[in-house]
Amino acid sequence: MKILITPTFAKQIKKLHANQKKDLDLAIRELGSKPDLGSLKKGDLIGIRVHKFNMINQLILLAYEWQENDQQLVLLSLGSHENFYRDLKR
Repeated sequence: MKILITPTFAKQIKKLHANQKKDLDLAIRELGSKPDLGSLKKGDLIGIRVHKFNMINQLILLAYEWQENDQQLVLLSLGSHENFYRDLKR
């Protein structure tokens, strides 16, 4: 399985501290073993899944696409719930 990241996701990762990156790595490993873990979105965000996990006692949302044909996990965005879906639609 390949794990790809978008430029938006790469920028968001750069802002994280080391202990936050550890929590993110655990969440990505979870998705790697079980890609259908996140909830599938509807409407404008059809085809996108969002996985919720805790990062240092704060709820974080991780948006991704699972491309089953190519066995690819594309990480799209990461952030807190505030304005997350609005920014994801862009």
